[in-house]
Parts: sequence; structure tokens; C-alpha cells
Amino acid sequence: MVSDLNYLQALRACCRDEAAFEQLKQLLNLEEESVEKIVSQTQTQVDADFQSPIAHSWENLLPAEILLPQSDPKLEKVAANKLGIIFQLLNRDDSRWLLFAHSGCQEFLELAPYSAYTNLTQLWSLIHPDEREAYEQSLLISAANLQPWIWEGRVITKSGEIKWMQTAARPILQGNDDIYWNGLLIDITERKIHDEALLLSEQKFSIAFRYSPDAMSITTLNDGRYIDVNDSFLRLSNYKREEIIGRTSIEINAWVNPEDRMRMQQTLLEQGAIRNQEFEFRKKSGEVGIYLFSAEIVNINGESYIVSVRSDITERKAAESLVSAAAERDRLIYEIALRIRRSLDLKEILNTTVEEVRQFLHADRVFISYFDEKGQGTAVAESVDPNFPSILGWVTENIAYKEIKQIFELDRIRVVNDTTKVEKSAFIAEYHNRYQVKAGIGVPIMLGDKLYGILIANQCSAPREWQQCEIDLLAQLGVQVAIAIQQSSLLQQVQALNANLECQVEERTALLQQKMQELQELNRIKDVVLHTVSHDLRTSVQGTIMVLNNLLGSPEEKVTVPRSLIERMIQGNERQLSMIKSLIETNTTENKGLILQRELVQLNTLVPAILRDFKPTLAENQATIKNMMAANLPLVMVDPYQLQRLFENVLTYALKQNSPGLKLTLKAKVDKQMIRFTIENNGVDMGQLECDRLFNLLVRDPQARCSTNIGLKLYLCRQIITAHGGEIGVTSRPNHGSTFWFTLPWTTAEN
Repeated sequence: MVSDLNYLQALRACCRDEAAFEQLKQLLNLEEESVEKIVSQTQTQVDADFQSPIAHSWENLLPAEILLPQSDPKLEKVAANKLGIIFQLLNRDDSRWLLFAHSGCQEFLELAPYSAYTNLTQLWSLIHPDEREAYEQSLLISAANLQPWIWEGRVITKSGEIKWMQTAARPILQGNDDIYWNGLLIDITERKIHDEALLLSEQKFSIAFRYSPDAMSITTLNDGRYIDVNDSFLRLSNYKREEIIGRTSIEINAWVNPEDRMRMQQTLLEQGAIRNQEFEFRKKSGEVGIYLFSAEIVNINGESYIVSVRSDITERKAAESLVSAAAERDRLIYEIALRIRRSLDLKEILNTTVEEVRQFLHADRVFISYFDEKGQGTAVAESVDPNFPSILGWVTENIAYKEIKQIFELDRIRVVNDTTKVEKSAFIAEYHNRYQVKAGIGVPIMLGDKLYGILIANQCSAPREWQQCEIDLLAQLGVQVAIAIQQSSLLQQVQALNANLECQVEERTALLQQKMQELQELNRIKDVVLHTVSHDLRTSVQGTIMVLNNLLGSPEEKVTVPRSLIERMIQGNERQLSMIKSLIETNTTENKGLILQRELVQLNTLVPAILRDFKPTLAENQATIKNMMAANLPLVMVDPYQLQRLFENVLTYALKQNSPGLKLTLKAKVDKQMIRFTIENNGVDMGQLECDRLFNLLVRDPQARCSTNIGLKLYLCRQIITAHGGEIGVTSRPNHGSTFWFTLPWTTAEN
């Protein structure tokens, strides 16, 4: 049975306002007893105006044998203002005819009004196949019982669009058993879509609510009474569902700070929602956790409720706190380390360290004590709360040093959370009582393996549970303080070195002055060189000019020159050319170095050949040389030409410095990685100074027995030996002549 109430509700949903609803009821011959019930219900659908009606002649559309009542002009007028199709349906002799349907047919059903004013075949074909049976049954029941006909179902328009339609019609029985239905056909597609979306949304919310890993609850806005909670809420709060549903958050003491709930409620009333606020909530066990809280006001059946979500961030906040403390600890360590690197004032470093550490730890006292060589300890830096006694200047004896050293040998970090619960010696007990120590941390300050001092933090107001990050901080600062002490010690060493350096600077200055004197001596030597060269050249040139002038003084046209004179002139010029050549060669080797043309040679072959070439000079000076070189000397990599010059210059010097008949002895042997040559003579001996300076670049006075030319050649000998990687020198003993020696490296498989 379909009640009049449902029928009137369906009609009311199609009307723009109450006036239109009343007019529609009168036109459709509705009874008045149910009107008040319908009017009292709130409807949300707002009707729109419709297009003007199209006049139709019903008599031309229906069979002639059917007598129809005259069309009511008022019905046409009302039809133009309704959101839907106003229709009249006739049931006669089991046949149905549509007597009236206004122009909404085109918009809703895609049927021209004319095509609809026939039998219901076309309309029937539009009904969704799945809905046709229900449609027919509802119409038959309405005709049989004369009850309002209300039907909802889908239709398929010509374009293939599926729409939801709802009919609401009242049957009227005529005297000839005809039945008229006056009613409305309205499009409820949007409502159906909205209802389905709402149902889907409710399903999604239900799933999200039940299976969310976060704690979710629905509470009343006014008093916070729990209406529903999800499983995550029960798991996080440790409550059972029956222990919490129907009770308020105040009753279960959920809010750690009740004023937080008041602020939250006020924000919700003002803004409608709150997002990601941090609040503390209490579990059933009394444990307090920190939660990220979000909430929103929703309306359910006219009542305001709070849907809230809270995520447990207790561990995250603890981790953040640890990270923050670690960052602050690292900052403090970095700043102290930076201060240590920048400052050389140890006292300032220690005082700043204890002050900043006390602020970071919120401790009552932090101090540093150091031990001297005798083991006597003294507190040298301290930061202390004014309410507690200062330990600065406290001196301990050697016995305390031994006890402290033993403590830190057993445990590198001493941590005491409650001094009343640890065993202690008389010294430690006195320290605790005298300075009101209730808890403490101590770390050693080590310089290598030596205990230099201790860094200690005290809590004097009450026992304290020291955190690991605090312990780590003090341990690291103990290292930094040790660095500062080492740096101070190094500074003292540097100051001592500076004092020593000043002495060295004075010594270097004196040495530099000596070198300046030597430089002046070199300049003097340069002047001697110029003087000697110019003297030798001048003497030769003047002698030549005198000879030539004497020859020119002869009256004869042709002048006869004795052979001996020409020979002396040639010898003089050759000496000057040799000296000039030596000067040029010495200068070249000084600037560019001596260039060697090395060859792998056998000394037992090369040296005898050099001596053979030198035989004429020996014969001229009635001198002899005895070759006593060792046999089978190893190969050497030398420049044969330069080695020949070396022998010639040394032998020439020996001949020039001695009378004719000089006896020379040549020896050579292997000495480690070198071949050592010696040339001994039985001539005049030499002083030690002359031996030391013989191969130096010195210029002899013109009256010296060693001429400048010979001196340059001896200096060239040193350059030759040095270029080969050897050494050269001369020794002399009184009445035993002189011994020239030089060394050459011999060739091995490695070199």
C-alpha cells in the first residue's frame, strides 16, 4: 500500500514553493486532510521556471470512440511552471491512454509531445528492461486498490542516456469504471547520483575510520562525550570500547592540560576545524604521550559532533629532542674548540668552558681541577650556582690524586646519579658533604698517558638521572680541555724557542757580517785578477814594444832578428793567450756548468796514453813518473779529454813549483765505490793554508810562485772532478814533498 503521505511528498519535491504546491493539489483534485503534514517537511529542491506551454488538440490524437473530458486550461498553465512532466493517464477496458503531457517530454524523455499522446507503447519502450516489471506491478496495484501510484525507475532515452524518473499520481475512479491518474513525472537522476556519492563517501569514511592507523574518535561538541572510536584509538589509549563509549574525555582524564581542550573547542567554534596541533594526552595507565591533533565539526542528524584524528608523535618528539640536544652539544663543542684554536689564554678558555657547560647541562656546579708534578690537586676554574658553595681554590693532597687516578683507571667516565646510593671513601664523602653534591659526572683530562686533571659537573639541589648526551658532551670536552692545555704548553715552548731564536738570529747576523767580509775579500780578489791580468799583458806588450823599438833604431833598412828573441816573444804571447783562455773557460763553467762527453773507458789503457803524451814536458824538466796503478781497474764513465786536461794541469803545477829532476809516482786503487788516484812528488812541501786553498778560485799576486794562469787551471781541475762526481785535494808533509789526490766513481751494474 502506498500512502497519501508518500504521494504528497513526491509532488511537493517538484514544486517551487508552497503556493505552487497548493495550486497543484487543487488542480489534481487532492484531499486536504494530509496537506499540513507535507507542508511541515523541509525540501531542498528548488524548482525552476519552464518554457511556455504548447497547445495541443487531444481529440485529434485519441481514437474517436473514446469520449474525453474537455482539457482544463488551468492544467496547461500550471504545466508550464513545473520541474517535471504533468500528465493525465486513462485506464479504460485494460487499455491505457495518455491524455495530457506538457512540453517537458522533449527535455526529459526526448519525445515530442504529439508522439506521446497515443497509447503508452513509446513510453513503455523507454523504460529500462530491468524496471518494466516493477513499473507494471506498481500501476496495477494502484488501479486495483485506488492508492496513489508512486514509482521510481530508469529510462533510456533515444540518445542512449540513462535517467532516473519518479512518478507520483492519484487514481480517480469514474462512474463508467474508467480510472484517471493525475500526476507528475520528474527527473531524479541528480538526486540518485548524489545519494550514491553520499553512500560511497560514507563507506569510504567508515573504512578510513575503522582501519586508520591513527586514533580517531567522534565526540559531542559540548561535553566531549565519546560516541565512537576506532581500534587504533583503543590500542593507543589502552582502553576497552565499553570503558570509553558514553564517557567524556574529562571523566577519563584524557587531557593532560584541560585548558588545551577549552582552547581547541574555541578554535573549532571560530574556524570549524583545527589542523596538526600538538597536545598531550594521558593513557589509561597514566602514561603521557604527545600527539598531533586534527579535528573538524560535523553535523549528524542536527547535532554537532567533533571528528578528531590524533597521531602519536611521542617517539618522534623524543628523537627531535635528542637531535636538538646533540646539535646544541656539537655547537658547544665546536665553539669551545674554535675558541681553543683562536685563543692562547688558557685561563680564559677554562673559565668560559665551565660556564657554558653549566648552562647547557643546567647543572649547579661545573669545575676543572689539575694536578701538579707532586700529585697535589687545585680547582682552577669553576661556574657555580650562587646558592651553593664555591670549590675554587680547593687543594687536595697526593693521596687524593692516587684515589682519583684509580677511579678513572677502572671507569673512564664517572657517573653518579645519587651520591647517597654509592660506596665512597672518606675523601669522597668529605667532598660530597662539604660541597653538597647530590649527583655528578667526572671525566679525566689526559695528556698522553698522564692524568693532568678532571672536569666535573655537580647537581647539588637533588639527585639527577644523567642523560647519555650529557655524558658524551663532558667526555668530548675533556678532550678539548686537554688540547687547550697542550696548546698552552706548546705556547710556552714556542716562547722559549723564540728566545732561543733571538740568540740564533744574533749568531746569524754575526755570520752574515762575516760573509760580507768574505764578499769584500772576493771583490778584492777581483781587483787582484784585473791587476794581475793587466800586469801580465802589459809586461808582455811592453817587452814586445821595446824589442820592436830597438829594431827600428837600427840604420839598416833590413833588420835581422835573432831566433831566440822571436821564440821568447812567441812564448810570452802564448802564455797570455793561455791565461785569457783559462779565464774565459772558468767564467763559462761558472755560469753554464761544465759539459762532459762521457765514455765508458778502461783506466789502465787511458792513463798510460795520457802519460805518453806528457813525456816531452817531463823530459824538458828532467822529471820522471812511475806508474804504480793497480791492474784490472774497473770501467769508468768519464770524459777522456777533460781527464787528460786534469792530469796535465796537476803535473804541470808540480813541475813549475819544483826544480828539474823531480820524481813523481802515480797510484790508483779501488776504495769502496770510488777509484782513488794519488800523484806523489819529492819536491818542496806546502803549508796547510796553501793546500786548503790550492784548488779554489783565487788569484795569486804577480810575485807568487803559482801564477794566476796556473791557479785558474787548478780551479778548472776541481770543476772537472766535481762534474764527474768525485773529489780533489792535496796533502803535504815537511821534507816529504806533496801528494795530489782525486777520486772517480766506477761503473757498476746498477749505475
